[in-house]
Amino acid sequence: MADAAPADSRGGRGGFGRGRGRGRGGRGRGGRGRGRRDDGEQAWTPVTKLGRLVKDGKIKSMEQIYLFSLPIKEYQVVDILLPKLKDEVMKITPVQKQTRAGQRTRFKAFVAIGDHNGHVGLGVKCAKEVASAIRGAIILAKLSIIPVRRGYWGGKLGAPHTVPCKVTGKCGSVICRLVPAPRGTGLVAAPTPKMILSLAGIEDCYTSSRGSTKTLGNFVKATFIAISNTYSFLSPDLWAETAFTMDPYQEFSDYLQKAGEKKPKY
Repeated sequence: MADAAPADSRGGRGGFGRGRGRGRGGRGRGGRGRGRRDDGEQAWTPVTKLGRLVKDGKIKSMEQIYLFSLPIKEYQVVDILLPKLKDEVMKITPVQKQTRAGQRTRFKAFVAIGDHNGHVGLGVKCAKEVASAIRGAIILAKLSIIPVRRGYWGGKLGAPHTVPCKVTGKCGSVICRLVPAPRGTGLVAAPTPKMILSLAGIEDCYTSSRGSTKTLGNFVKATFIAISNTYSFLSPDLWAETAFTMDPYQEFSDYLQKAGEKKPKY
């Protein structure tokens, strides 16, 4: 009987009543933290000129950003301009560091993103928790997204379906080579580059690789570098004279100046 009295005084749940009360009232430390994080995710306040132009609809495509080589510092810019992005976790591996207190283990995540239509990105992030590493890798992949140049094998019929020429990427000891293929061939590649090429929107391609391809991190980076090299090759179809236009920062300079003069609301 003496043991039953304290349990009833704490809510009749064997000592769990107090914890439940703090959770419901929202006075716990965890409750306040969750509330702030949700508010930050819902309302995005851009802090860069590019972010303000994108949020207000002045810049409507990624091609405008690529044309003037504008650096992307906020991943929300990519979320607005490319809403159909899909992400794929390529690998999660533990890494260790020897310290005086022992070994410190963290997790390294490789994440690839793409819209299957000419845009692909790769992010690598190391964190104490797997979820944090994946979340950070997705953000870095959005910030590093690049355009993918596609071409034809043979006659120029239909939509571009393969790489425009033979391109090579190298990372560490891994060398990945992409070779154009006829329509209907598919992706003749290992699972790692096959996923990257699929996210990039390339339908037909031969691949050749050498080196220690079991090191998946270098294999993914080599494939990503090879894809990024597709725009570094100057082919005759790019020989036409370029009609230069105004930079977005210069074109909307008056708008940016007015937006910067607005005082924040407290």
